[in-house]
Amino acid sequence: MSNPETDCVFCNIIAGQIPSYTVYEDEVVKAFLDISQVTPGHVLLVPKKHVKDIFEYDAQHAGTVFARVPKVARAIRAANPEIQGMNICINNGKIAYQSVFHSHIHLVPRYSNEDGFQMKWADNTDQYDEQKLTQIAQKIAQQIGE
Repeated sequence: MSNPETDCVFCNIIAGQIPSYTVYEDEVVKAFLDISQVTPGHVLLVPKKHVKDIFEYDAQHAGTVFARVPKVARAIRAANPEIQGMNICINNGKIAYQSVFHSHIHLVPRYSNEDGFQMKWADNTDQYDEQKLTQIAQKIAQQIGE
C-alpha cells in the first residue's frame, strides 16, 4: 500500500529529497518555483503538512496556510515590476486539473493577454432563473455547519 507522505513529490521536496527553487519557507509552508513556469515567476505555495486537497483542510490549518499567500504574492510582484496582475489558483481533484495530490496554490504572474496563461469561464446566465439559483444556494447553505 502506498504512503502519501513518502510517495508524494511535494512531501519529498519539503523534506529536501528533491531539489527546488525555494522563494519562501517557514514552519507551515514552502513556496518554490513551478518547474513549468507558465509565466516567469510562477510559484507553488505548499503546506508542509500533507493534505490531499481543499476538502481535507480544517479551518485552522487553512487559515495559517492561506495567510501566507499575500506575502508571497507581493514578493513575486515586487521582484518584477512588469507584472500587471496575478492568478491565484488551487485545483482540487483530477477533474479540476490537480496533478499532484498534495494541496498546492499556484501564484501565476500575469504580464499581458498573450503571456501563455488562459482561463475560460462559460457564461450560462441564460440557463438560470431566480428559482434555480435560489434552489442551488439553499442546498449549499444547508450543508454549511456552524
